[in-house]
Amino acid sequence: MHATFKAVKAETKTADLEFLIEQALEPGETREIAPALTWLRLPLPFVLNHVNCWLLEDKDGWTIIDSGADRPKSREIWDDVLANRLKGKPVKQLICTHGHPDHVGLAGWLCEKLGVRLHMTLAEWLAPQLWREQGLKPMQDEERRGLARNGVPQRAIDKMASQRESAPFRNHPLPMSFVRMRDGDMLKFGGRSWKVLVNGGHADEHASFYSSKDKILIAGDQILSKISPVVGVFLSQPWSDPLADYLKSLARLRKLPADTLVLPSHGLPFRGLHTRIDQLAHHHDVRLQRLLDLMDRPKNGLELAEDLFSRAVAEGQLMMALAETLAHANHLVTLGKAVRDESSTVVIYRRI
Repeated sequence: MHATFKAVKAETKTADLEFLIEQALEPGETREIAPALTWLRLPLPFVLNHVNCWLLEDKDGWTIIDSGADRPKSREIWDDVLANRLKGKPVKQLICTHGHPDHVGLAGWLCEKLGVRLHMTLAEWLAPQLWREQGLKPMQDEERRGLARNGVPQRAIDKMASQRESAPFRNHPLPMSFVRMRDGDMLKFGGRSWKVLVNGGHADEHASFYSSKDKILIAGDQILSKISPVVGVFLSQPWSDPLADYLKSLARLRKLPADTLVLPSHGLPFRGLHTRIDQLAHHHDVRLQRLLDLMDRPKNGLELAEDLFSRAVAEGQLMMALAETLAHANHLVTLGKAVRDESSTVVIYRRI
């Protein structure tokens, strides 16, 4: 959900963070970064060209966190890892942080191959199954109307529909059963106890994992080191305010120790959690103010997106630019700084 959207993401002054290593792994490489905790990098066919997965070792086997996208190269890498890099021990379970394709694309394939259970939060297990069903169908009239309501012209809608038909949803089907994770659950793997931290914003029920003993946070996409995770409003929840959820998650995660080792799903492992949280919060504050300034006259979602994310729109990332714009616009409505007017054919936003 975020992998093609690097062009509009906020980047960090990396000198402000303490990175565990200076150079990223190549796709398919593994590296032990803490006792019983191995980092695996898998390729992605997008501008954001990788995803980090984590392998955690116990005496009787391994736990895998996240699967990567369903691509032939990733399957080859997993075959090699499973055959040659697990010390002859079996995989005991697969855990996925959330339901985006670069995190669960091969979850069903791995579960079938290894005969293991999948652990996820409920919303994140349900969501990719819905997306898969939708993605295998032509664009529906309701989707077309939703885009048109935000000012997207018919030619652009037709192009999106054509792109979907030429590149249908690729995720391997998820298992029909799973083990549900909830916020506050305690899990044991990799020789440690981990608290499940379920937060919203980037995904409805994104799970991160915190070990208080070793001060390690397996952050998923909730905290990234160099880019900000996509926080977007999509057609299924047009009146939602995911940015409010995301900002609440930043405040919650800031209660963890400042020197926590953060293991993000993209970018490099780092220390400097509080610094990064402050940067991400500031990034959204700046974006909210910029959007409010753009509401110098009533505008629809597309008009705002073309101003706020002009580069991304020009590069063909209209859907993601619109989603991020609407997330910030809806949050301005929540804050009482803007009004969302649905009285006409196209939804209009104006500042108060």
